[in-house]
Amino acid sequence: MAIRLDIIIGGTASGKNETAACLAQRLGAEIVVADSMKVYRRMDIGTAKPTAEHQKRVRYHLIDVAEPSESFTAKRYGELADAAIAEITSRGKRVFVSGGTAFYLKALAEGLFEGPSADPEFRRAFRERASREGLPALHAELARADPDTASQVHPNDLRRVERALEVYALTGTPISVLRTQWGSTRPGYDVHYIGIRRDREEANIRINARVRKMVDLGLVDEVQRLLAEPQPLSLQASQAVGYAEIIAHFEGKYSLEEAIEQIKINTRHLAKAQRTWFRRFSPVHWFDIAAGEPAQGLCERALREYSW
Repeated sequence: MAIRLDIIIGGTASGKNETAACLAQRLGAEIVVADSMKVYRRMDIGTAKPTAEHQKRVRYHLIDVAEPSESFTAKRYGELADAAIAEITSRGKRVFVSGGTAFYLKALAEGLFEGPSADPEFRRAFRERASREGLPALHAELARADPDTASQVHPNDLRRVERALEVYALTGTPISVLRTQWGSTRPGYDVHYIGIRRDREEANIRINARVRKMVDLGLVDEVQRLLAEPQPLSLQASQAVGYAEIIAHFEGKYSLEEAIEQIKINTRHLAKAQRTWFRRFSPVHWFDIAAGEPAQGLCERALREYSW
């Protein structure tokens, strides 16, 4: 019998995590987190991890499973998520999946795109070009080769720009075309998508407030502690929105206020990319949230209007 997965999607600062926690508590579910940065230990404030209080009320999985010095792949995420889901259901609990990393969600629900193996020579040359020309120039190259993928990848996301250009160089085909093999649910899972959606202007207001709250909670000190660790941050961890900008501040590239403003800008770009990704998810039961509607109110509405 297929395992039912209720996957709760939504952009950064949409309120999906609060809603997922409320629904999980009411329905006796456990949450498998799908977030490429919440996997890292000690990266807490900038990733908006569930608080200790939240984790007392609801059990979360796939938080704090890697060191910030490690590279963490979608393949590894899928393996750990499958194991967590099997363990949760073995105890008779239902599973919610919640997070904003669309690629992880797609990998879990539909499987991974099997592209060509990494080419060390291409990657060496790419890193040299990135240092010499800057990532925006390489992102512009990606936009010419694969505009669909470029629209979903932040210009500073070195790892994903690199991979998309690598696949194009090795195959002559855009990665967005090769990924059209996605679309069928993996055997063993019965997937249901619940979407949390806000007006864009309201979402931007919430993003700005969230960034300021992170700074007030000690984001700068958190980044400083990470940089002082014996092992350097992995490329993936160091490029996370919120961390990359504070690191740039420590390197003298931004004043603190400039870094904070850049975090807001990059978080809005991330939210836009998430909205683009989520349009590929189907079918989704969307809940539009009114300005000021609390998570508890949305939770009650979802309990009434959705077939659980």
